[in-house]
Amino acid sequence: MSDKPFAAEAAQFGQAMNSINYSQVVEAAVRDYKRDVMDKQPQAGGKTMHQVVAMDDLMEDEELQKLHEDRIARLKAEREKRNQQAQKGHGTYGEISEGDFLEIVTQTDFVVVHFFHREFERCKIMDKHLQPLAHKYFNTRFIKVSAPDSPFFTVKLNIQMLPCIVGFSKGVAVGRITGFEGMGGRDDFPTSVLEDHLLVMGVITLPERNREDEDRTDGPGKNVRKSSHFSKTASDEDSDFE
Repeated sequence: MSDKPFAAEAAQFGQAMNSINYSQVVEAAVRDYKRDVMDKQPQAGGKTMHQVVAMDDLMEDEELQKLHEDRIARLKAEREKRNQQAQKGHGTYGEISEGDFLEIVTQTDFVVVHFFHREFERCKIMDKHLQPLAHKYFNTRFIKVSAPDSPFFTVKLNIQMLPCIVGFSKGVAVGRITGFEGMGGRDDFPTSVLEDHLLVMGVITLPERNREDEDRTDGPGKNVRKSSHFSKTASDEDSDFE
């Protein structure tokens, strides 16, 4: 008799045993998983307590509704404030007359004023840096004033060298940048250098998304002077203003 029928039966038997072993392994894994889940469930009176949360019920929660209403009210207030600021010129950088200077400075929380001369090349360079900062720091008003056309405030603020940037906080001059002092003595300084100076003055504040990154650094503008008195430097000779 041939051995082939027995070989076929042996193969079938082996397959059956493999299936049984696989099933037992799966069942054991299921039991282990179920036991692990049951162990993590809180027990009360010997019975497993299952916490079921219905999202519809959460939407009717008074505390959640109050949080939602507060957020909506805050967003509306911020939008209204931004609209009012936009009407006053926030987000833009432009020239104003001497007659508008006092009103803007005294009625705006933070103002950056650039006293300039139309023929001074460095004043034009400063304009290029102030323009993007005006868009970035919407809560601060950025303006420029022609020094020759504003003799009263030029004298009162002791503007003797241009370009000159004066920072105001609630109507009080809190600092200034004269010429390119603190800019590395170069005409191609990055905008971030001027930005750091204004941050140290306190006339601009970092947007919310940047504050965490700023906390991980040594802080901006460590070499910026807060004093409103600056000495004349050789690099500013071409910008002397009398």
